[in-house]
Amino acid sequence: MTEINIRARQHTSWKYIGFYIAAVILGVIDGLYPTVAGIGVAKFISDIFIRMFSFVSIPIIGVTICLTLATLGASASSKSLWKRTLTYTLTTTVLAASVAAVLYAVISPENYIRPDTGDLTISDVGLEDKKEYIEYFVNIFPDNILAPLVNGNILSVLLIAIVTGIAIRYMRNDGHRQSVISVLSGFQEILFIIIKWIITILPLGIFGFIAVCVEKFSSGLQLGGLASYFTVVVGANLIQAFVILPLFLIIKKINPVKTFTGMFNALTVAFFSKSSAATLPITMECAEKNNGIKPKVSRFVLPICTTINMNGCAAFILTTVMYLMQNDGAQIGPTMLIMWVGIATLAAVGNAGVPMGCYFLSASLLSSMGVPIELLGIIFPIYALLDMIETALNVWSDSCVATAVNRDIENREKASGGETSA
Repeated sequence: MTEINIRARQHTSWKYIGFYIAAVILGVIDGLYPTVAGIGVAKFISDIFIRMFSFVSIPIIGVTICLTLATLGASASSKSLWKRTLTYTLTTTVLAASVAAVLYAVISPENYIRPDTGDLTISDVGLEDKKEYIEYFVNIFPDNILAPLVNGNILSVLLIAIVTGIAIRYMRNDGHRQSVISVLSGFQEILFIIIKWIITILPLGIFGFIAVCVEKFSSGLQLGGLASYFTVVVGANLIQAFVILPLFLIIKKINPVKTFTGMFNALTVAFFSKSSAATLPITMECAEKNNGIKPKVSRFVLPICTTINMNGCAAFILTTVMYLMQNDGAQIGPTMLIMWVGIATLAAVGNAGVPMGCYFLSASLLSSMGVPIELLGIIFPIYALLDMIETALNVWSDSCVATAVNRDIENREKASGGETSA
């Protein structure tokens, strides 16, 4: 019976691979040879799927973190789970910023030569909205319990979940505490059932994402003098994704190819949706179903990583700030690059979960130093593609951290001779 189930599961897996390939091919065709009806349908589908992902991801973050903290206890192993998650997150983010710094020093991107058509102003690219970034941090502390869910404020939802989870853990009445935990567990199960339904029709969403993206970039990107800057950003992301993170897994005695293959669906969705938060439900499903990560690990580590583990953002912030400062006349040397590895890491960890968060955060940092930010208007058309690459890297890094933490938990359980609390 087991062999039959395995064969059936393999058959289903190959069937879905066929669906994914067909979705990619149809999406590319629709994007390269666009029609009003074809692109309209693709955009409609992609918008619907992004809404579905967002609908599920915010409650998932809140419920999983709350439930995990409520049941973790205050044991040394629980503190170890926190410590390992934060340590691996900071380590990978520092490495991402360091790779960008080294690549910047090696390539030494040339300054952008502005055409005589006049400089773009801040209002041309909407950078006046960067003031909302500061207000975002104030709004982390909500005055309405439903507001974070309505507004999609991930950090605020995370704060509420942490406080509520700890409060549940300290409830004196065991019966009441277990009742609350049972309700949260039931709600979590409902969310995961919905996620499985979404995954079933995911090829349709991939078609929509790919068609819209291919149509957008089919005319080609005009990089001009920004080619070397673009090379540093993309190169840093690719080195982090295919060299640094695989080495990190190998050191932890984990097969990076198997891990990457298992997370492929989530990475695809992250790339085309440009939202690691919206991709979270798919990331958790792939981590548990394909890579065998324990639910008690994935449902704690991945929501945390989605909020603070921003490898792609760290590389973008360092490269962009250095490039604009260089264009403003600053001399970029080793000392400045090393200093900005730390700043970019902290900025990436505190990056708000808002659209184009890294872009506006870079603008805020540059403005605070009195550096002209008009050049960001030239980078703006390129950023859409950079954002896709960065988001995929962020989700890949989240997956690597979760896999490493899971391996540590397994090793601890083997060493203790049985199951232990995470």
